[in-house]
Amino acid sequence: MKNTLKIGFLALAFGLFVAACGSGAGTGESTDSAATSATESIDSTAAAADSAVNAVADSAKMAVDSAAADTSKAH
Repeated sequence: MKNTLKIGFLALAFGLFVAACGSGAGTGESTDSAATSATESIDSTAAAADSAVNAVADSAKMAVDSAAADTSKAH
């Protein structure tokens, strides 16, 4: 799932880059700032998604470890 999110964000970044560069109007500075802004937004969204996925994975691991500990006590 992480890779799917990363590929999606990469595709979005390329789409924004093409949209910003494709018009031919404006200066290089505006294109650079738009690309930087888009990249920062994508990076923060990816970090939030990774954090959410890691939190779910950590709680699932804790539940499995707890169940395993309970099972070993029963024997």
